[in-house]
Amino acid sequence: MNTEWIAADWGTSHLRVWAMQGEAVLDQAKSDRGMARLAGGDFQTALLDLIGGWLGSGPVDVMACGMVGARQGWVEAPYSAVPSTPVPTVPIRVPNTDSRIRAFVVPGLKQNNPPDVMRGEETQIAGFLATRPNWDGVLCLPGTHTKWVQISAGEVISFRTFMTGELFELLRGQSVLKHSVADGWDEDAFADAVANTLSKPEQLAARLFGLRAADLLQGQDAGVARAKLSGLLIGAELAATRPYWLGQQLATIGADEVSHIYAKALQQQGAVVETANATQTTLAGLSLARNLTRQTA
Repeated sequence: MNTEWIAADWGTSHLRVWAMQGEAVLDQAKSDRGMARLAGGDFQTALLDLIGGWLGSGPVDVMACGMVGARQGWVEAPYSAVPSTPVPTVPIRVPNTDSRIRAFVVPGLKQNNPPDVMRGEETQIAGFLATRPNWDGVLCLPGTHTKWVQISAGEVISFRTFMTGELFELLRGQSVLKHSVADGWDEDAFADAVANTLSKPEQLAARLFGLRAADLLQGQDAGVARAKLSGLLIGAELAATRPYWLGQQLATIGADEVSHIYAKALQQQGAVVETANATQTTLAGLSLARNLTRQTA
């Protein structure tokens, strides 16, 4: 296999890699050896365990984004301040690597007021904008920590992060709601819950306990409860982000399932939403970052 370069999306929990030839994917692999499991450990070994079979006598460029560039990561890639293009600087070279690779890490973005940071999403944003010249509007990047990003003239102007995904997992797995929420889904229950907290976000805490009460007193289905829990939290998020999405050109970038959920919630409010695949935008963004390193070589 003639691997020209390697793309890596290295987050807190997982590492995903792709063997690339130009823009084409030759092969892919993944592991659960994310930054959190490697803090103080051997990042290079975790990477080589996945990509060793793709390497020759070398060296092959590895372009990585995500939490691998955090202070606790493989190499610290300092944040660039917004307003800024998504990838304004050449990725940081990792020193003293195996002779078969040249590893680079894409820096994240920071916002000083209100304070906020992102790592990994900037690469997806760059990949999204690369195929949509002159796109202005708001990007929603749903996930554990959902980002809402204002885009104008090819730059990230401002952004806000919401811990909605993490709150969902904590409430489902570690709160009293763990006894009442299980796998399953109900579109109508989700839509009703979104509308409830979008119109009255101050009722969120009470409505959350209502999920437990509905189980105890009415035998509410656990899958319906899961849809309601998601809808309550996303509804509160949409209430807080209304200035971002109301009347704006919108797109979501994320895993297909969670992007669909956010798009449904926004469409329920009359918004027109484009959806983009997170893997495709990540690879496009890493390709752009690779071009920056080659221009300065």
